[in-house]
Amino acid sequence: MESVITAWGALGAAFDLIFHPTQLAYLAGGVLLGLSVGVFPGLGGIAGLSLVLPFIYGMDPISGLALMVGLVAVIPTSDTFSSVLMGIPGSSASQATVLDGFPLAKKGQAARALSAAFTASLFGGLFGALVLTAFVLIARPVVLAFGLPEMLMVTILGLSMVAILAGRVPVKGLASAALGILVGTIGAASAGGSARMSSYEYPYLYDGLKLVIVGLGIFAIPEIVALLRQGTAIAGEAKLGAGWRVGVSDWWKNRWLSIRCSSIGVLVGVIPGLGGSVVDWIAYGHTVQTTKDKSQFGKGDIRGVIGPESSNNAKEGGGLVPTLLFGIPGSGSMAIFIGGMALLGYEAGPRMITENLDVTYTMVWSLAFANVLGTVLCIALSPWIAQLTTIRFVLLAPFLFMMICFAAFQSGQELADLVALLGVGLLGVFLKRFEWSRPAFLIGFVLSNQVEVYVNQAYQIASHRFSSSLAEGMGYIFTPIVLVIGAVTVLSVYFGLRQTQALMPEGDVASGAKRAPAIFTLVVMGYAAFALFDAWGIKRTTDMVIPAVFAIVAIVSCIYLLIKMRFKPEGHPLFADSEAPINGTPPAVSLWPSLAWLVGLVALTALFGFFIALALFFVIFFRYRAQISWRFNLLLTSCGLAFMLGMVHMLNRDFPPGLLQSVVSLPWPLN
Repeated sequence: MESVITAWGALGAAFDLIFHPTQLAYLAGGVLLGLSVGVFPGLGGIAGLSLVLPFIYGMDPISGLALMVGLVAVIPTSDTFSSVLMGIPGSSASQATVLDGFPLAKKGQAARALSAAFTASLFGGLFGALVLTAFVLIARPVVLAFGLPEMLMVTILGLSMVAILAGRVPVKGLASAALGILVGTIGAASAGGSARMSSYEYPYLYDGLKLVIVGLGIFAIPEIVALLRQGTAIAGEAKLGAGWRVGVSDWWKNRWLSIRCSSIGVLVGVIPGLGGSVVDWIAYGHTVQTTKDKSQFGKGDIRGVIGPESSNNAKEGGGLVPTLLFGIPGSGSMAIFIGGMALLGYEAGPRMITENLDVTYTMVWSLAFANVLGTVLCIALSPWIAQLTTIRFVLLAPFLFMMICFAAFQSGQELADLVALLGVGLLGVFLKRFEWSRPAFLIGFVLSNQVEVYVNQAYQIASHRFSSSLAEGMGYIFTPIVLVIGAVTVLSVYFGLRQTQALMPEGDVASGAKRAPAIFTLVVMGYAAFALFDAWGIKRTTDMVIPAVFAIVAIVSCIYLLIKMRFKPEGHPLFADSEAPINGTPPAVSLWPSLAWLVGLVALTALFGFFIALALFFVIFFRYRAQISWRFNLLLTSCGLAFMLGMVHMLNRDFPPGLLQSVVSLPWPLN
């Protein structure tokens, strides 16, 4: 009873702090900054918090917290703009939104998709704050109940979403997920540090490929190339009249789905290390799994927007539980948030509950209020921003290439980041072309590290306990939580595999001749065989097991596909190929000239550095691809370069250098 009275008193004090004019001003400033950062693909909360961290030193502690919370709260809302309008994931937490949000934009329903997403985000943020308010006092035993076996089972549950998102040919989805895990294991092994997949020869690969690069390469580049080939606008027209009202109505019709997905967001957010990279996929899989009519998923089903957007905002509330209670960051942005708290004089951990409960609740409900403010601003702006979809795409493509290259470069600050982006982008183009599940690939990549870490650690502890007694070992592994999550996983796989035939391909995909799909399958099998050979040469068993096992899974899957291809007739979904003629009509524009523009930008950057390369790229592209006048050409080029200079100055970053910068000393920004 006493603890309840204390909590109510702390909550009242928190509201007094939140609604003080000064704190409201800082909260609004954080929201505006979060909106500005969130609309740029690939930046996200880590870049935004890194930007404000130098400025909060010496600030009033509550004001500094308000600034950080406002920024963190609104990024999962504002990153929806690029996911829906351009098919580019705004951050790792908005990748699933692309699957149905972008097709809605191409149908001219961008405002509807945005408003539904923002409403779902608002509800998810408020739901997360409400649950967190009551959860703060009881969360400690719940979080402590999740040991390594439980966290491993949650990771396996995330992998089980592959069964739902595998596509019309489930074995392709399995092979895609295994390929994603193999790509995720490139670099130093998490357990013993063994160098894998030639990372000892190429130091850049030793730390592995970054999620920003893989997310942009798998989703953004294939969509940009596909739209550039069409030469038209993203949407034929923008039906903006009452679009935002329709989106709100869509959310209300699916409010129970939003509640379920928000609950998923909170629960996954509570578990450190999972967070935004997986929660949207689990929510999307749940959305598909619990819907009777699945024919429009991937084609523009509004439920495919509402589910993930409800979860990714709710997970921010859940992510504050381990961050505030134990000082364990639930994500990369929460790690920086802890650093910001230290600068302001607060130590994340149990003392926040015992000594600073009012400050804790201030952060929780600042998160809720920032969601409200951010959602109102986003809904107010969405009708105008949605009109971007009516602009001829050939005028937008250079700016998108510029943004994704800049975002990719921020992950490692090396020219190799752009080369990696190009390589992963090429893989993404082929995965889309032959209808290999890109979501399954990304789920495998995201969860590869968690699978390896939890398997190795759980195995070591279980081995020690089994050596003591069989009962102790079994009790450690088969806890009630593990059994419940395991049952949910089995049911998820069972129903997911039954429902794969109802899922439609991405866009218009014909089934053509056998040769091209078979060659791609052979290439994937060859890569898996090389990964198996590489893993077999690793001396440490703990570093070898995961890549070896999933290389075998990929090889077996590819062999099965090749055998099926041998006996199935042309026209079967096995031979899906977006380059095949549709109704006898081949694609109007070849794939390679459109992809060559990105290759050209990377090549020019390697020679002249990013800024000079960007100027040349803009001028050449607008003149020969967009075929606009020199006056308009120079105007758009100047705008693009000025924008990039502003971004670099604001974020205190550098441009990718080239060969020219290594031999000639040039002034900024040419250096």
